[in-house]
Amino acid sequence: MLGSVVFTTIMFVTIPPYAFACILARAAGVRAAYAVAVAWARLIDRLAGRLCGLRMEIVGRENIPAEPSVMLLKHSSAYETIVQMLLVPWQCWVLKRELMWTPFFGWGLAALHPIAIDRKAGTSAVNQVVEQGKQRLAAGSWVMIFPEGTRMPPGETRRYGVSGALLAREAGVKLVPVAHDAGDFWPKRGLRKYPGTVRFVIGKPVDPAGRDPRELNDEIQRWVEDTVARLRRENGREVAASRAQPPG
Repeated sequence: MLGSVVFTTIMFVTIPPYAFACILARAAGVRAAYAVAVAWARLIDRLAGRLCGLRMEIVGRENIPAEPSVMLLKHSSAYETIVQMLLVPWQCWVLKRELMWTPFFGWGLAALHPIAIDRKAGTSAVNQVVEQGKQRLAAGSWVMIFPEGTRMPPGETRRYGVSGALLAREAGVKLVPVAHDAGDFWPKRGLRKYPGTVRFVIGKPVDPAGRDPRELNDEIQRWVEDTVARLRRENGREVAASRAQPPG
């Protein structure tokens, strides 16, 4: 537990200086600011390993397309929001615009040119993702999307949003699904991070050309959630969680 407290303290203490470094580096371009963010992600990843015994393993790197694509990433903890920068090269994120108002952290995010949306805007928010996403892809950036739209507790999900599938189809790029079990090791509540290896499984890229976006979404969601369930069975968390549930 002490290691988790020390880790969390260091993580938050490092946010302001790295955020200001991102802002200053932005004068040299968004790629320069992004390089600062990646350096912070690498630092946090190393500290998580040394202080919490938490490490990552990436399975399926051979499935990553050579060209920028749209990645649909399961969202169950804060861990993947950080280490996603280590999965593929230069990337931008679709996120709720309220994050941009967060002192230090949000200011640094703004320097990285994300796609910040109003989640209550409905169709206009989807259109914003598609239009801005096409611009980012054309500039050579990956677009990272949490299709559930919010962090989900381990073992739970909700209908995936359609913006990622629409963007990939309109931009003529691949959809790359990613499943992982990070939520079992870095819970939403509490300071404790559990030791172990978080496995990220990168699925085979899917060509959205000529496909119905909602049908495609359902196919990807089934693969992601089935893969997450398998990872949880293998790490023993699913069994432990089921035993912890009260009867009836």
